[in-house]
Amino acid sequence: MTSMLRIRAACRARRWGVQFSVFQVVASATSAILLGLGVAYAQPRGPIPHPEKHVAGRVLVQPRPGLSVAELDNILKPHGGRRGQEIKQINVHIIELPPQANAVAVTDALRKNRHLKFAELDGVVGPALYPNDPQYSNAWHLPKIGAPAAWDSTQGVGVTIAILDSGVDTTHPDLQSQIVPGWNFYDNNNNVADVHGHGTSVAGVAAAAGNNGVGTASVSFRSKIMPMRITDTSGNGYFSMMASALTWAADHGARVANISFHAVSTSATVDSAAQYMRSKGGIVVVSGGNTGALQTDPQRTSLTAVAATSTADGRTSFSSWGDHIDIAAPGVGLWTTTRGGGYDLVSGTSAAAPVVAGVYALMMSANPALQPAALDNALVSTALDLGTAGYDQYFGHGRVNAAAAVSKALQTSPGDSLPPTVAITSPTGGTAAGLVPVDVSASDNVGVARVELYANNALVAIDTSAPYGFTVDSSKYAGGQLALEARAFDAAGNSTVSSTVSLATSNDTVAPTVAILSPSGGSAVSGTVTVSASAVDDQKVAKVTLTIDGKLVASSTSTSLKYSWAVPRPKGKQSPNSTLTARAEDASGNSASASVSVTRK
Repeated sequence: MTSMLRIRAACRARRWGVQFSVFQVVASATSAILLGLGVAYAQPRGPIPHPEKHVAGRVLVQPRPGLSVAELDNILKPHGGRRGQEIKQINVHIIELPPQANAVAVTDALRKNRHLKFAELDGVVGPALYPNDPQYSNAWHLPKIGAPAAWDSTQGVGVTIAILDSGVDTTHPDLQSQIVPGWNFYDNNNNVADVHGHGTSVAGVAAAAGNNGVGTASVSFRSKIMPMRITDTSGNGYFSMMASALTWAADHGARVANISFHAVSTSATVDSAAQYMRSKGGIVVVSGGNTGALQTDPQRTSLTAVAATSTADGRTSFSSWGDHIDIAAPGVGLWTTTRGGGYDLVSGTSAAAPVVAGVYALMMSANPALQPAALDNALVSTALDLGTAGYDQYFGHGRVNAAAAVSKALQTSPGDSLPPTVAITSPTGGTAAGLVPVDVSASDNVGVARVELYANNALVAIDTSAPYGFTVDSSKYAGGQLALEARAFDAAGNSTVSSTVSLATSNDTVAPTVAILSPSGGSAVSGTVTVSASAVDDQKVAKVTLTIDGKLVASSTSTSLKYSWAVPRPKGKQSPNSTLTARAEDASGNSASASVSVTRK
């Protein structure tokens, strides 16, 4: 258990996306392609900064589940924002702003709204390239990670790897037989041809065909490749397209996704989409970075970040380091496919990431029932420890070992009988009015699949991505009492119900009824008379008061009131009539009154 928790905290948490562009360098006889990597960051000390480049006038927002589109429009209206496309699987709306709007200022304002889980600019991330000419033997990395021994058990059959990139050369001799339908999110069509070259190289490292007498082999050579284009023709990727591609891939059968782009983990939108893929049993792998320096980035439990190692299992000069690194893999001079039907050497953590993606595919093929947390555990617990003993910022848990990881996966039982834990952390009680933000904490030994929120035993909404939060429109619940309850589920169907949080609401519009029981109207009274009043409310009577001739003489916090009235005699020309009025109020401030007139003797 401790190992799995460490994986979540260290391994899953910090993922950093990478970007990967192909840069060809001509050297004597061989050219090398550096697959540019992204940068990774550890837990930030303050707000996540805005991306350096972003789509003009576009903001990505995720409202809390339970917030209506009408209420979302009300939030956007002061900023001139208009809802556009929606990524429905993760409840993210792409907001278009008017040309004169300051997108950064609008995003900052929206981030302060408690009914939005996040708001961010639609970042544009491009490749970070470092040319080199390694001149290594072809496919040296495969025996280094023990791939041939792993192939004795599995070659990746039945697993599809989504390549989120610039497209893939689907006619390449070593890729053509591997391709399954994908999607072009830049042009919104099914043309997934590689417009840059980067995607074809990434795909070849992970799952180029093997044992076919052509070109090269790959880590998981019998897995399928799902090309997902998320870039423009210059190779720049977009956060919104990455998230759309992840949810599409998860819904269309992909179990592994590789994103080799810079600064991906800064995006809450991509993180939410990666959590969605994990909820469906999938894994998202990203590059660790090519800066050769310490990187600080939000820790993301949804992504596996990969550092690059050399042929001697050393740290490469370009590989970024930091708390975000989960594992390392060969990333120098890997022989792979190139756009146009050729082959070349590639280097970078963007090359290392698809090596790990391929190992995940081998484990999934060997034991299809394993869920992401068990796969993570098999991956990192069997890695070859490098650098400082145990986990370190340069190699993570160590260099991936495909043979040992597959063996571990085969020995792991997929059973899970432990239910999640869940609690409503805010509000904890009190009075509610209007829109109420509700925060929920949930955890599980394997992973929380979803959290459901109930109000007065009726389902309000479902949240599939942490941190879990909802919006409840308390005006929809008449009566003055609102009972909130959260239910957490894991992928195995185990569930837990939280303690109930009760709120008093100001939405009760039904007034109490009240009556004066004695004396009766029109009666003659003298001496000392007992005045009796009674009230009834659909929720609770808060107070009953009695006035005689406009003067308050008694009050009660129960449903009844009794008062001994010393009846004054009429004097001179004074009217002998008196008016007795009983007034009742409920907790929401609704009130009613009843009066009788009597004659004093």
